[in-house]
Amino acid sequence: MQNLNYLRTKQKLSQAELSRRSSVSQTYISELEANRKQPTYPILKKLAAALGVSIAELIGEQSPEQPEENDVHTRPQ
Repeated sequence: MQNLNYLRTKQKLSQAELSRRSSVSQTYISELEANRKQPTYPILKKLAAALGVSIAELIGEQSPEQPEENDVHTRPQ
């Protein structure tokens, strides 16, 4: 979960604050950031919601700068 630490620190959140916002224990968040645990889908949902990002962005399938697929911008011709 390499994006978890990046997204959390980008928002200037401590593990304790993310824990409070997501109802996921601080110890579990620490283990996820250290790649000692693999999150379940319900945990991913809680963390993504607490960080205000998509699950795809949280797990690294979509980079934080990448727009959503449905958010396609067309250039004028």
